[in-house]
Amino acid sequence: MKRFFAVTLGILTAIGGFVDIGDLVANALVGSRFGLSLAWVVVVGVVGICLFAEMAGRVAAVSGRPVFDLVRERLGPRAGLLNLAASFGINLLTLAAEIGGAALALELATGIDYLLWVPAVGLVAWLVMWRVKFETMERVFGLAGLALVVFLVAFFALGPDYGELGRQLVHNPSDDGAATYWFYAVALLGAAMTPYEVFFFSSGGVEERWTRRDLGVMRANVFVGFPLGGLLSIAIAACAATVFLPQMIEVDTLGQMVLPAGLAFGQIGLALVIFGVFAATFGATLETALSSGYSISQYFGWQWGKYVRPREAARFHATLLVSTIVAVALILTTIDPIKVTEYSLVLSAAALPLTYLPVLMIANDPDYMGDRVNGRLSNTLGTFYMILLLVVAVAAIPLMLATKAGQ
Repeated sequence: MKRFFAVTLGILTAIGGFVDIGDLVANALVGSRFGLSLAWVVVVGVVGICLFAEMAGRVAAVSGRPVFDLVRERLGPRAGLLNLAASFGINLLTLAAEIGGAALALELATGIDYLLWVPAVGLVAWLVMWRVKFETMERVFGLAGLALVVFLVAFFALGPDYGELGRQLVHNPSDDGAATYWFYAVALLGAAMTPYEVFFFSSGGVEERWTRRDLGVMRANVFVGFPLGGLLSIAIAACAATVFLPQMIEVDTLGQMVLPAGLAFGQIGLALVIFGVFAATFGATLETALSSGYSISQYFGWQWGKYVRPREAARFHATLLVSTIVAVALILTTIDPIKVTEYSLVLSAAALPLTYLPVLMIANDPDYMGDRVNGRLSNTLGTFYMILLLVVAVAAIPLMLATKAGQ
């Protein structure tokens, strides 16, 4: 049982990374427009995030320090500041979207306008980060997010045309042009490899006081949590491809996204999926807010973390509070939280090399890693992904402008 709970950090990270509010709708939208023709992007993203999360977790377990704590030391203050500015800006946008997403889930459950829920979600999130222990937080929200497995069960219950879905894997059924197809490919890859995931994961390892003896636990987190998140992403797209694509209905709201579970299991299915959406988006709210606090505090050398009393990490907790307030204020302008996340995914894709190059460099540095530096396979895959991420970073913004964000 203890080992089972040990993987909840990976589950929370994966739920927050793969199935936050933007991904919930984005995967349903992709499924309703492109079927399963973009499922390969999720697979590429899962392999990539597993590769770099394993490096980040290994750095934390061997050195006792999270990745961002070493970025400034290894690359210098200027490069570290560039990394900080990009990651913090994206985190803030994503935090706003997650707060809005949790509020949207509460609107579906209660019928009360989501804007009225936004301040309450922000307040409860801050109270959880301030008062609840890290281990309790990750276990409760990581495991609660598993309610989204209802999508996987619903897919089989809907009786899909497996032959048609198989054809979609190799043939795009959409009439949209190549630029739109590749725009969503970039967005899905950005979703799978969102920068805050590795910052949260490595900092969480330090919160849990991982050492070399915990490398097995760390890898269990990586190789259970992230593939699970990818599987849920594909299940959401497959449900949309089964229900909406044959009717040529494009999904663009949270209410449409949860409909397949309702069609499969009625009110019980709807209740489960809405609960799962809330747990996933609220967990992602905690994850992105903590990542913002981690990155700022680690760059400036402040005391940080939930493993110390709040008074001993006052600036860390102040950063969490200010970030949450700014995010709440952004959503209260009535900006669409789903659109905010979709744009943040593209910006994440553009910033991916800034995040993952330092991870690759530190994981190869014997001064930090000793005999636990990367092996040949990790470096070969890491080099391949760095080239891929550079291509994605160059293409992300032009594709967004050319397609008007996939419209």
